[in-house]
Amino acid sequence: MDLAHALKVALDTGRVKVGLHETLAAARSNKARLVIVANSCPDPTLRSERKIGKVPVYHYDGTAVDLGQACGRPYPISAMAVLDPGSSAILSLET
Repeated sequence: MDLAHALKVALDTGRVKVGLHETLAAARSNKARLVIVANSCPDPTLRSERKIGKVPVYHYDGTAVDLGQACGRPYPISAMAVLDPGSSAILSLET
């Protein structure tokens, strides 16, 4: 699976929360189905966790700038929560 393509499709066709605080809120309320975290995320707990409650955490192998570029956004993204994948296969990522 091409991760950059899956991220863009999820952002275009699904529902995704971007940003550390929105991601944590979605994960703690079990609204998220997957959390994606860059290795430069400022929250050390989130960088080391495999799950937040029942929500799996995928550790993106790159910085927040890299994750933002992979998503096709002109700004860094340190964490994002996938609420609805849309027509993306993003939920098949190995956590």
